[in-house]
This record gives sequence, structure tokens and C-alpha cells, in this order.
Amino acid sequence: MTSMSSYTPATVEVLQALELKPGERYLELGCGPGVCLALAAALTGPGLATGVERDGHMAAFAQRNLGRLGVGAAVVQGDALDGHQARAPYDRIHSGIGVPCVPAAWVEQLAPGGRLLTTLTTRTPSWPGQLLVTRSDRGRVEAVLRGWPRGYRPMLGYRWLSALDHRARIKACPGRARPTRLAPPPDDAYGFWLAAAYLAPGLVRDFQAETMTIVAPEDDSWAVAGPGDGTVRVHGPRDVWAELEDVHARWEAAGRPETYHVDLTDGPGHQHVTSGPGPKALTWTLPPLTTAPAQRT
Repeated sequence: MTSMSSYTPATVEVLQALELKPGERYLELGCGPGVCLALAAALTGPGLATGVERDGHMAAFAQRNLGRLGVGAAVVQGDALDGHQARAPYDRIHSGIGVPCVPAAWVEQLAPGGRLLTTLTTRTPSWPGQLLVTRSDRGRVEAVLRGWPRGYRPMLGYRWLSALDHRARIKACPGRARPTRLAPPPDDAYGFWLAAAYLAPGLVRDFQAETMTIVAPEDDSWAVAGPGDGTVRVHGPRDVWAELEDVHARWEAAGRPETYHVDLTDGPGHQHVTSGPGPKALTWTLPPLTTAPAQRT
């Protein structure tokens, strides 16, 4: 599968966050079958909404759908990472694919006063980030990252981690028990889980497990939190829970941030994230973009 239709509440959230208005130029990156693009075009008016889709068959399918609706939107086949320079700049840009960092072309094609919204994909689908980039009327770019309960699928060629291969082994041997002062953090502690995705990399959660189960599949290690009894079970050469304890302590010391600022000035591969000023701030660097081979037509 190269494309998918958006989860409808997520589409509504996107359009609300973008504050899309009539008369604005809109760019949809990785538009798939065109669901979000059609809704955006209905808001902007005809001739102002453009979609970019890598899969030629899907691009043609989306264009036929949009033609039947008569909303006046256009779909072009191309690599979403390049944006679409021909109709730039855009007042609103939305990426329907998750990326590890922000392509420079996207920021360059954002008009003064514009807003850009994308999913920042970590190596695990468990803890995505939502990034909102704004350009002021004077051209200053600001980017704010927050943890989010859901996000878009990553770009083609990006490799996710999975806990599924370890599920049977964990059930058979959950690991040795040890005490811990860290109770399983709540699912909606998005600021913590987002930081953990980067500061304790290579972890993925099995959300189908009875108690919180975090796996480091590449290190054949896992942690299974006890049912509220102050213990955790750990297995393998990597103490997964100790890493989460460390990140949680650092997150607490940083003031339990829920949002982070991203410096985009150095381009992809050098985009730095920080929770704020001061020596206790949480910081990391976003991984670079990867490329996938061109598709055969």
C-alpha cells in the first residue's frame, strides 16, 4: 500500500490547526486519494489547492475523484519532499506523510504569514510528533513540536520498529523483576513520550499487552511494568526501563515540557530541538531525510 485515506477526525484537526481560509493557496504533500485535499479545496475556492502524490496511479485516481467533485483542485505526480515550486509560495502547507525532519523545500515554499503542519515520524509508531511551522509577515520562521496521539504514516522507504516479533517470547519470559520508583507514565504524557522516542531511541511499545510493555527489538531487550506493585521486569542486554527512568527524571527537571522548539535554519540533518533555555533543557537533533528509489511507471 502506497497511500491511504485519512482518519476523518484527524483531517478535521489538520484543517482547524492550519486555520485555512477562502482565497488562500494550499499545498497537500502526499495527498493519497485526495480526501483532505478535496475538503481544503472546498474551503479555499477553485484553483488554489494543489496536491503532490508520488504514486502515479494514485495521483490519477485522486484527480478523477476531484474532477467529479468539481472543487477545482489539481494533483501533480512528484516527490512530496520537493514540494511543488511551480505554484509557490503557499499560505498553507500540509504533509500527509510523516518525515524524520523538515525538507528545506517546504519551508522555502511557505509564504509570509503561512502555516505548515506535518507529522515528525520517530522510529516507532507509538510516539509521533506534530510540528507546526509558521512564517511571520516579516519572514521569521518558528517551529513548535508537540507529542500527539496519532500521526501520518512515514514517507516511503522509512523503516519502523515493531514489537510484534517479540510478543510470544515476552509472554513466555517477561524478564527478571526489580524495584522501580517510576510508575508507568500515563499515555497522555505526550511531552515525555516524545522525548523518550529520541533520547531513548530504538524503543517501541506493544499497546496490546496487558501491562505497559516497551521493547528494544534491535537489542533483543524489553521491559514489562508490574501491575502497580512498584516493580518492573527487564530482559536482555539493554535495561529499557532504566533508560525511561532517566528520561523521565530529566523531563521532570526540565519542567515537564509538552512543547519543544525546533531550529530549522541549518536545513535537514541539522535541525535541533530544545524544550527551552537553561542547562536542564531537553535537547536533541532530528535525524536526516532518507530517499527511496523512484517508482516505475
